[in-house]
Amino acid sequence: VQLQASGGGLVQPGGSLKLSCTASGVTPNSVTIGWFRQAPGKEREAVSCISLSDGSTFAQYALADRFAISRDNAKNTVYLQMNSLKPEDTAIYYCAVGRPITSAWRTSTMYAYWGQGTLVTVSS
Repeated sequence: VQLQASGGGLVQPGGSLKLSCTASGVTPNSVTIGWFRQAPGKEREAVSCISLSDGSTFAQYALADRFAISRDNAKNTVYLQMNSLKPEDTAIYYCAVGRPITSAWRTSTMYAYWGQGTLVTVSS
């Protein structure tokens, strides 16, 4: 299994970015892909996840009005659309694949494979 995350970069406050995560070696109808982020000096936190089988999604409540996750099963790709970005969104964003139970979607140990991360910097 391999995950390739991309789409990070430097953006001004209030701007938008769309991250992509392409998975290879997975069976789409049996896994969930999650996005996590880790800011400098902080612990990694869950952002959102989506089931590739039924498209059900979960999101961190505080980010749900600005971030949206989606999928393209034909491309084995999951997207994270991030709008109204703030400096505190600056972090390395990682995608991961696993089979988390619903109540544990935020738990990083529920994800077996991780991508290399893509850096998002929100700054003027």
